[in-house]
Amino acid sequence: MIYVTGDTHGLNDYKKLHILAGENPDLTREDYVIIAGDFGGVWSNETLVEWLRPYKELPFTVLFVDGNHENFDMLDAYPVEIWNGGKIHRIADNIIHLMRGQVFTVEGRTIFSFGGGTSIDRGWRVQGKSWWPQELPTMADYDEALTNLKEHNFKVDFIVTHSCDERALYYPPLSSCGKAMTTYPDNRTLTNFEEMVDYGHWYFGHYHVDGDLTDRKTALCHNVIRIS
Repeated sequence: MIYVTGDTHGLNDYKKLHILAGENPDLTREDYVIIAGDFGGVWSNETLVEWLRPYKELPFTVLFVDGNHENFDMLDAYPVEIWNGGKIHRIADNIIHLMRGQVFTVEGRTIFSFGGGTSIDRGWRVQGKSWWPQELPTMADYDEALTNLKEHNFKVDFIVTHSCDERALYYPPLSSCGKAMTTYPDNRTLTNFEEMVDYGHWYFGHYHVDGDLTDRKTALCHNVIRIS
């Protein structure tokens, strides 16, 4: 089975995964939960062992796209592997970072991954300690995505990102959550995929709200949704 959920921020919002495991005792490492960015478990050398331990103890495999609140220097230090058709960083046996612009085939479903986002609070953060410029997608990430999408005729079952496209900002629950929705470069980049990719459903995190924007697009925070 495949599930998808929103940000976990290390251990801050990890509990939903523990609850999922408790309510589904038959889940194994052949089942997958995708975190739509801001995994946060790889944050510092001082917290790495403690913060990853609960994830390693989960019965299922954790997949995540990167968000804007990740330690990219540490993530990028992991060796790149090919897994189910796309590039990954393997953090642990059951913890896998789905790199940007990849198309994976999992349980017979194709999943396009594209992490990254904008930290609106970076003015209060310290570069190299609590904020990293690699949070923003690059042209190399975009070119990688185009190459891999072309191999799949620009058609996938699911898109999982951290941020969202520009149009999504004008739909509830984003437009009605009481926050000013500003368009950033990551939103504009993702708009290109909205226009070129034939997809079944798009899931994203980042905005700390849950809800369906359309019948094909869902914002995630606390909810854990089974998609396959």
